[in-house]
Amino acid sequence: MGWYCHTSSAMPSSALLNLTCSSTAHPLQPQGYSLRVSSPGTGSQATEHLPLQDIIVIQFGLTVGGTKRDLPRLSPVQTRVKELRQLTQQLQVVHPNVLAKALHRGLLFQNQELLAINKPYGVAVHGGPGVRTSIADVLPILAKMNDGMRAGSELHLCHRLDKETTGAMLLARSEEAANRIQELFRTHQVQKKYWVLSVGVPVPSEGVIDIPILEKESTGPQPHYKMTLSPVYRVSEGGEGLTRVRANRQAHSAATRYRVLGSAGGCSLVELHPITGVKHQIRVHMAYALGCTILGDHKYAHWNKLAPQKLPEGVLRKLGLEQSKARHLPLHLHACHLTLPGVGGHNDISVNCPLPKFFIRSLQRLKIPLPEKA
Repeated sequence: MGWYCHTSSAMPSSALLNLTCSSTAHPLQPQGYSLRVSSPGTGSQATEHLPLQDIIVIQFGLTVGGTKRDLPRLSPVQTRVKELRQLTQQLQVVHPNVLAKALHRGLLFQNQELLAINKPYGVAVHGGPGVRTSIADVLPILAKMNDGMRAGSELHLCHRLDKETTGAMLLARSEEAANRIQELFRTHQVQKKYWVLSVGVPVPSEGVIDIPILEKESTGPQPHYKMTLSPVYRVSEGGEGLTRVRANRQAHSAATRYRVLGSAGGCSLVELHPITGVKHQIRVHMAYALGCTILGDHKYAHWNKLAPQKLPEGVLRKLGLEQSKARHLPLHLHACHLTLPGVGGHNDISVNCPLPKFFIRSLQRLKIPLPEKA
């Protein structure tokens, strides 16, 4: 038996793609088929417009022109990279309607004043250079979806998360509600909890980091700007005490409470509560104050250069990667919980957000168990 279909317009109209069953085995077994191209041309001209051949061969294990072609086998590292791509590159370049539907399906909480969405990895909150679709772009679509396509529906951003950060994010149904929630964030009344996977184990296992942060240019082979620490104390020359230094006027006060929830294989699951809200505060405090860079944080893994995070051999082995493929690791920084104080006699609003699949997969590979109560 056989199937015939016309190819794309790039081929002559008389050319046919002919799939014929050449085996007595079950007709759905890939090895039971051969691929034959019928075209008025000969030689390479007959197939130069058929790049689909390679795809068919790879997907179904067919033979081309009667010649057996071996299937390309992915190495374990290639398989792992493919898995990471599948788990992290789903919604960055989709149509706005697709992103809005995904956000609608993943709603974490809603009432008459606000919504809580589960922000995916790699999706920017605001538009900008190189950003195809942002959260802000799809708010009108999401508002209509949530209100049964009713005209006049609106949603407003209340705060932001970095493009590479995942987790709970609040949207307000009115500009007035957005202003109230933004004021709660500005006055540090919103309790925020993040989970990160770190390379290294913080010592001590629990504490508060209270070190100001400022933005500074890194003058290396690739000049660029980063946030960095601006401590007000330095170790004295004798190394026996601390000396207070003049605070940098450009620095912002930054305080983060943290505790280690679990560790294995040189990596840790760490819970963090940012008391202040400085740009990249958690990433900077983890990398430069605790010396435990967040897994997948390629920006703060080095100070004077822009390069993929350098990982210990043991960590790479557990993650199923080689150093040359470390660039595919996403930032493991997740906003897992928000609590808004009750206003006007109302109860507090608490929002929990589940970990993304890539984060869970990394925990499993590193054999770090999820805590029963956190």
